[in-house]
Amino acid sequence: MIFQDPLTRSYDAIVVGSGATGGWAAKRLAEAGLEVALLEAGRDVSPREFTEHKPAFELKYRNIAGAGEWRKTRPIQTQCYACTEYNYDWFVDDLENPYSTPPGKPFSWQRMRIVGGRTLCWGRQSYRLSDLDFKAASHDGYGQDWPISYQDLSPFYDLVEEYVGISGAAEGNDALPDGHFLPPMRMTCGEVHFRETVAKNFGRTVTIVRTAILTQMHNGRSACHYCGTCERGCISYSYFSSPFTTVKDALKTGKCTLLTNAVVASVEMDPATNLATGVTFVDGKTRQTKTIRAKTVILCAQALESTRILLNSTSSDHAAGLGNSSGLLGRGLMDHSTGAGAAGELPQFKDAPDPYSGPHRANGIYVIRYRNTSKATKAANFIRGYGFQGSAEAVFNFESEGFGAAYKQAVRTGKYHIALGAFGESLARDENFVSIDPNLKDAWGIPALHISMTHGENERLLHEDAAATAAEMLEAAGAKNITIRSAVAEPGMAIHELGTARMGDDPKTSVTDSYCQLHDVKNVFAMDGACFVSSGCQNPTLTMMAITVRACDYLIERFKKHEI
Repeated sequence: MIFQDPLTRSYDAIVVGSGATGGWAAKRLAEAGLEVALLEAGRDVSPREFTEHKPAFELKYRNIAGAGEWRKTRPIQTQCYACTEYNYDWFVDDLENPYSTPPGKPFSWQRMRIVGGRTLCWGRQSYRLSDLDFKAASHDGYGQDWPISYQDLSPFYDLVEEYVGISGAAEGNDALPDGHFLPPMRMTCGEVHFRETVAKNFGRTVTIVRTAILTQMHNGRSACHYCGTCERGCISYSYFSSPFTTVKDALKTGKCTLLTNAVVASVEMDPATNLATGVTFVDGKTRQTKTIRAKTVILCAQALESTRILLNSTSSDHAAGLGNSSGLLGRGLMDHSTGAGAAGELPQFKDAPDPYSGPHRANGIYVIRYRNTSKATKAANFIRGYGFQGSAEAVFNFESEGFGAAYKQAVRTGKYHIALGAFGESLARDENFVSIDPNLKDAWGIPALHISMTHGENERLLHEDAAATAAEMLEAAGAKNITIRSAVAEPGMAIHELGTARMGDDPKTSVTDSYCQLHDVKNVFAMDGACFVSSGCQNPTLTMMAITVRACDYLIERFKKHEI
């Protein structure tokens, strides 16, 4: 077999990023027969490095909070619950990957550079948006409607769910459309009680979280065995991560070439045709600058990274960045607002926590949005809404005193705890934006981002309401010693970056069209969270994947018609 340098040939499509959307783009296009180059800024990953079953005593620093020299290179990444001594090298080195923020406006950009990206550590909650979200502007007059409706995306939600495997329960609630579900995980007795109380007293829906974790054998992957440490990998592939599903399928076709350590800097253009010819990237190891060619360029690098590439792709014809004739590229940054909620104890449940009594369910409950869904639920002082993620279970009393058997027994005298945390809509505002910092570059010499975002008055009022209603529901369920949180966390903490290249029908008020194609350049696409018009309050990854599949099917048809 004669080896051919992947950089000496031209491809049908370059896909930048191998995470949730990039994996789907590579799979969909390669299985349709297109020649695909899949570029990943980080290294490859192997199941041999998964540590979900590894005890802490085998680690150098025992995974003790605050311990470890590695933390010095990841001061921002360690704000993420999933970045630990077990897996910190999956996350970026903050010193090599800087960005700037204005004084007094912190933004926590938590990111990974490895094949699969954040699908290796994501929270896996998988919800559909509804027309309450896609057509939110028509409901309350704020912002813009999406150029697509739920009906447009529904068949692609179906396709993604049937492949990925989403466990959950149908509820018949219009605010959160039902999908194609594997059997749901079981609620705890406290959660069942809470669900029944909330339905009876408030008419609200509490459901088991809809999660990309298998509860039965599915597409060659095993059911979850409930070890509970999903952020450290999954040797049975029971949760969805792209390296062992979509990327694997793409490579299996023989039509997809994976290039790792390819840090993309910019999209290259032919000024004579105003079409992209490929991308320039820096080899992450050698620091050499290289170029790869293709008929189309698809950015799935994650919303902020994709927008950074476009902003850095300047030329005489695109002086403000590629796709920025509207001046809106980088504008409208969103990240779900978090921070509010309530917690308490359910004294009527006497269960004692026991690490040996059964498996740990890496899942919880979800309270479906109930604010501003109709005239009857309209809030007086804010628009849009929120949902709650939470759980109820017996927890250990780690503040116990004593030694040996006495300590073990004291630890088990914990309380039956219940907690709810809100995820609220983040309004798209043009004053929340990313731009290129003219004085800052990363370790590869690529200009870095400046991120300017704050949560506004609507988010503050929304979270005050969320805190109050969370406490109201816990009290109705008989909870005691209730604590309430109403402050909004700093932007970035939801790890749901959206917007910055929003879709729309009008090139003057949007960056991409309904198929994620740049209005200004017909063979460049932004198929990730960058295209979102509004955020909803639901976790966005399922919607990102469905949007990607829809856009890829459109692109495949264009290839069939020889339009590219």
